[in-house]
Amino acid sequence: MFFHSFASFLVILLCHHALPLLADPRATEAAVLCTNRTAPMPDPQVLKANFFDALEALTSLVTRQRYAAVVKGTQNATVYAFGECMKDLSRPDCDVCFAKCKTQVLRCSPFQRGIRGGRLFFDGCYLRYDDYNFFNESLSFQDMTVCGTKDFTGNRTVYKANTLELVRNLSIEAPKSEGFFVGSLSRRNVTVYGLAQCWKFVNGNSCKNCLAEAVTRIDSCTPREEGRVLNAGCYLRYSNHKFYNNLSNDTPLPRGNQGSRNFGIIVAASSSTLALLLIVATVVFFIRTNLLKRRRERRQFGALLDTVNKSKLNTPYEILEKATNYFSDSNKLGEGGSGSVYKGALPDGNTVAIKRLSFNTTQWADHFFNEVNLVSGIHHKNLVKILGCSITGPESLLVYEYVPNLSLHDHLSVRRNSQQLTWEIRHKIILGTAEGLAYLHEESQMRIIHRDIKLSNILLDDNFTPKIADFGLARLFPEDKSHLSTAICGTLGYMAPEYIVLGKLTEKADVYSFGVLVIEIVSGKRSRSFVKDSISILHTVWSLYGSNRLCDIVDPILERFYPVEEACKLLKIGLLCVQASAELRPPMSVVVKMIVNNHEVTEPTQPPFLSCGSSEFSKSTLPGDSFQSGSHTQSSGDSMTKSMIEHRRDTL
Repeated sequence: MFFHSFASFLVILLCHHALPLLADPRATEAAVLCTNRTAPMPDPQVLKANFFDALEALTSLVTRQRYAAVVKGTQNATVYAFGECMKDLSRPDCDVCFAKCKTQVLRCSPFQRGIRGGRLFFDGCYLRYDDYNFFNESLSFQDMTVCGTKDFTGNRTVYKANTLELVRNLSIEAPKSEGFFVGSLSRRNVTVYGLAQCWKFVNGNSCKNCLAEAVTRIDSCTPREEGRVLNAGCYLRYSNHKFYNNLSNDTPLPRGNQGSRNFGIIVAASSSTLALLLIVATVVFFIRTNLLKRRRERRQFGALLDTVNKSKLNTPYEILEKATNYFSDSNKLGEGGSGSVYKGALPDGNTVAIKRLSFNTTQWADHFFNEVNLVSGIHHKNLVKILGCSITGPESLLVYEYVPNLSLHDHLSVRRNSQQLTWEIRHKIILGTAEGLAYLHEESQMRIIHRDIKLSNILLDDNFTPKIADFGLARLFPEDKSHLSTAICGTLGYMAPEYIVLGKLTEKADVYSFGVLVIEIVSGKRSRSFVKDSISILHTVWSLYGSNRLCDIVDPILERFYPVEEACKLLKIGLLCVQASAELRPPMSVVVKMIVNNHEVTEPTQPPFLSCGSSEFSKSTLPGDSFQSGSHTQSSGDSMTKSMIEHRRDTL
């Protein structure tokens, strides 16, 4: 019993001391509060200019000194803005949190009717703007309490008593310590952690009053595992887990002692066994692994910022905003899982497409890095060119060449009455897409797997030349690896079966998606929408192939104005590419040769769905007898863990 308790304690103690190293930007939203007041609306153009000027000035100052207060404009169009990070955050973590915070500020845009200000509380930083001077304000009618969703499962009476004593201590110590204090209190085997911070413009008695009021209101959260009070002048939080970073001069002391910026209980123990050493070694291993991962992520983000700031691609946010007429709906080209795209006209007269990235997850930096780093480094007539980017404004933007004929999705699904795709154009699109993928897989300096080939990611220029777009999910393919195991993401209906079931990612996953695309282009039907009695389009084409009636699926809009032999050949190539076993699918360079008649088109030997007898899956436990890769109906394949799949909207 003692050994088990001591081992558990040691694990906690090790994690406790490791946490300062495992920095966390705490870029989690606590609340977004918009100020809605009736007041005369100033000149919209002047207000927009002042608003973005204030955000730009705020960003540079927060980057340098971790807090800032700025004023931009005059008279009724004045914008007051303030930003600050929690004082326990490192400078890189502060930059990450504040960048994430800014991406949400337009939810309280001053260009909306009645909105005159906004407050954005994140667990690691704070941003506020308004049309009046709020810098001396510590309490307001918008102050709120946010309680956690889970109740504390231990001794609630002790937990509540410890919490109330802790937050009272925090409210007393923070005003004495430049408006910031963190600490923990442990009693009767129940520990609670807390943080109190007054914003930089709130000093002395105002800080005391703000935190004292916060203490009275946080009492309502104490049955819950954690709670926050979000005041105009301060932030108070408690939790049953440690969420803050120790400061360099912290010295944990018993509860109630003053003169330190952190207090707690130090528990000493002395016992050692072989099993305990194994536990310690295991804990240290996982801590080091996590630490290295965090450092890599931090270096990547730092490299991203450095790359963007120094790159010739870097474009001021204000120029891109004006180019789209402030992201007017009339300029909107489409919307997808990674963001909305707008048509824009740059000052030099060039027409471009500007994407506003939707940062809904912590992977937004990875998506942005892929787009800037990968696409800017590769050039091919069948790949969309990236012309610029911006990461310094309230949201991150990517600038692409404008492709006037929109996407295959628009022509085959949304606008059936638009200019029809002739057979010659369809053949050109299939060949160009194949050449673009062959370049990514085999010809570029970096082997790249796109991971999201679909109708909406094939754009068409004014000559209907296809251009592959959206590299947010792309992955580099290491030369020394036969495959990559990675978190599964993509668009259902286009994802290869071995990738969905086994997490095995190779360039053959793109080949599978291309095969689906070929069948969609030739048939004019969507892979996931053409369903009859739960039979997908891939099953239908396979059945027609078996009965030697492949051309029955050709798009009837073509009205027989197409070469039958060539249409059947392309459908066979599509079936070759969607065979369930990856090793049976041809590489894209061979596919290109097949299309241009420089290589024999072999006969497909395997249907485009999983069979438990397939060699690739014989060692895996698969639910049921088959997986219908193109269907959204309930089938045996639908019983997989859906949390493994990032389902992307297929509308762009």
